[in-house]
Amino acid sequence: MDNHTPEQRRKNMQAIRSKDTKIEVMLRTELWKRGFRYRKNVRSLPGNPDIVFIGKKVAVFCDSEFWHGYDWENRKNEIKSNREFWISKIERNMQRDNEVNEELKLIGYTVLRFWGNDIKRSVSECIDRIISTF
Repeated sequence: MDNHTPEQRRKNMQAIRSKDTKIEVMLRTELWKRGFRYRKNVRSLPGNPDIVFIGKKVAVFCDSEFWHGYDWENRKNEIKSNREFWISKIERNMQRDNEVNEELKLIGYTVLRFWGNDIKRSVSECIDRIISTF
């Protein structure tokens, strides 16, 4: 059973952003401080990567744990309301992530995906991983 009323749930869901999320802004801010320039949310590339280094052909995605299925086999059991909808939605998101990765690799891009908690825990390590691909 959902802990929120339908109105509260609707308000929560409307507040979820598709770009300029906290984790994305954290990563971009640190990149900018270190002198790296990039493009954001490039719509001409498959999956609209959050951060793109065009010349280096590196695409970076900042994935939140819920929407992209972190530890999915354990977490899907935690979904209590509207299970059928949410499980199929998140599994489709995971499938789409894999498809996007393959499409980007086919056109010569290196794809990096970071979980939100990894960015929050150590943005420096994430930046170091990005830089190591150049």
